[in-house]
Amino acid sequence: MSNKLSKIEKRTAYILTLPAVCLVFAIILFPIFANVWISFKEVGLKDIRIPEPRAKKIVKSISEEPAKIKILYKLRNSSLIQEIRNISFVDKFPKNTKPIDLDERCIFKVNKIRCNFGNWQAKYRENFEIILKSTDGKKIEKKEVKSFKPKLNGKSDNILLSTNFTLKNFKKVLFENEFFDLLSTTFYYTFFGTVGSIIFGVLAAQMVNQKFFGRTFMRSILLFPYVGPVVALAYTWELLLDPNSGTLNSLLINFQIIENPINLLGQKYITFNFFGFDLKLRLALTTVIFFEIWRYFPLAFLFILARLQAVPKELYESADVDGAGPIQKFINITLPQITAVISILFMIRFIWNFNKFEDVFLLTGGASGTRTLPINVYQQGFAISDIGMGSAVSIVIVILLLIFMYFYFHLIGKKANES
Repeated sequence: MSNKLSKIEKRTAYILTLPAVCLVFAIILFPIFANVWISFKEVGLKDIRIPEPRAKKIVKSISEEPAKIKILYKLRNSSLIQEIRNISFVDKFPKNTKPIDLDERCIFKVNKIRCNFGNWQAKYRENFEIILKSTDGKKIEKKEVKSFKPKLNGKSDNILLSTNFTLKNFKKVLFENEFFDLLSTTFYYTFFGTVGSIIFGVLAAQMVNQKFFGRTFMRSILLFPYVGPVVALAYTWELLLDPNSGTLNSLLINFQIIENPINLLGQKYITFNFFGFDLKLRLALTTVIFFEIWRYFPLAFLFILARLQAVPKELYESADVDGAGPIQKFINITLPQITAVISILFMIRFIWNFNKFEDVFLLTGGASGTRTLPINVYQQGFAISDIGMGSAVSIVIVILLLIFMYFYFHLIGKKANES
């Protein structure tokens, strides 16, 4: 009896969870599957539109013969690359009218004309003309003729639903699209943006974890970069860093730190001398990284502060008794306590930064050496209108992140076992 009841409960549970599973598939899994599907096809924006036969109806009066009227149909295939097959055409005429010298592809019956136009190749166009005559000799009204709309039907292939696949998109991504330059830029941006935000988060958390007047206000102020709208923040940074009218360049010139303004968001490299060595710094990318650090260090600050407040005060009191200094207390007490939080933050921020699009796009648009892989997805898919290439780049990003997560969790798991 208990086994039977258990089976009924399991069956009921599966039935109850089925709508949720279907919803998850529709919202999350189906777009992923569609993206993978498209990445193996040479598809552009123009290929997404399903071809259809179209007809524009123009009605003209014949001044010498009011009992006759001319109808011009401008027929065309809407697609520039695909054929439409078995095209049928139907139009209705007013009563007591009939066509003269009807095309052999058409038949007229019960005030309706039906035509079979066969197959239309890509870019097909034709002007199809009919002379309509009144059978009772009365004048044919143009408005009445125009009131009937022609109907066309045909069959065409949908390139998105076909089973023709290719690896050309991935070949282009890896060998013809500056892939390794984009990859190095993405890793440079992701790594330093992630590490910088965590370091500043640790410093901010350490600062506001102390007791001082206005601590609550300071905590709320530190959250502003993270909660502020990214469009407004990026626009503000562009105004501050503008080489002609920006506040930063004006201050640096007024204090005679620099002689000429620096285009921080529009200059790819800057060369400076360091102990006799000429070093090149990726200026625009570094500026974007500083924006990334400033914008997202509050997230690290929140996580780390929450963990710091859970550290037992007795540990610090014992360290004070032993004569430990601030640096020793940080290395031996604070850092071991927040290591787990930092490791989680690093993984989350690394994944988010690797997929980051809006910050870079709003600041530089991907110019001046700041074109990352997510920016390339946008440029391939919408600027160049190559949807297949854009999908292929996005799949490569997913694969790279899966590889990163595999090694990261493998490393974390090994360290946990050693602990």
